[in-house]
Amino acid sequence: MSALALEADTETSPLFLISETSGLKLASMLSRRALITGACATGAMMGLAGCASTPTHSTDVDPAYRRADVQYATREPRGTIVVDPPHHYLYYVEGGGQARRYGIAVGGEGFGWSGVAVIHSKQEWPDWYPTNEILERHPELRTGLKELPSGQGVPGGSDSPLGARALYLWQGNKDTLYRIHGTNEPWKIGTNVSSGCIRMINDDAIDLYERARVGTKVVVLAPSGI
Repeated sequence: MSALALEADTETSPLFLISETSGLKLASMLSRRALITGACATGAMMGLAGCASTPTHSTDVDPAYRRADVQYATREPRGTIVVDPPHHYLYYVEGGGQARRYGIAVGGEGFGWSGVAVIHSKQEWPDWYPTNEILERHPELRTGLKELPSGQGVPGGSDSPLGARALYLWQGNKDTLYRIHGTNEPWKIGTNVSSGCIRMINDDAIDLYERARVGTKVVVLAPSGI
């Protein structure tokens, strides 16, 4: 049986080689340059928007921030979402003094807005469109972008930095640019992170997505409470 050969340039390095004794050689080459560029872009995407690949589970999170049904005193009616960025919790009000509580990570944008909004739309495995500001700070991201219906971005799926689900908040006819979305960095739940709005592990984002309808009221508390 003739051997299989793959051409390589001076910058390629074999990942594996299986014995030649049977006359069969299997080789796979990967450009070091492509590997390094891809790793940098992937890492940057994860840090910027709470990148998610496979769903993460509540057991991966600090126990204090795992999803739980708790007592919660509020005047908000059943079905309201209350986001408490300073304490890294999000509540889905169940009524009767009860709520489902989720742990969250809060990005810079998450502290930049507070008030009352509604869920204008929600998406499963949403596309991600980095802003010009993000691309200026992280030009390496351009290598991972594709031409999508609304511009250059990352298509929804395993590589989407917005994770498994996203909720988009509006006030009237205006987009607040505030998002509640997934992440695959469960160790950051319960902390402040550099970028993104409100991050939840994918399992929690899916759970909330299934409970909250378009038009759901969302109250985002200011640092001092409202």
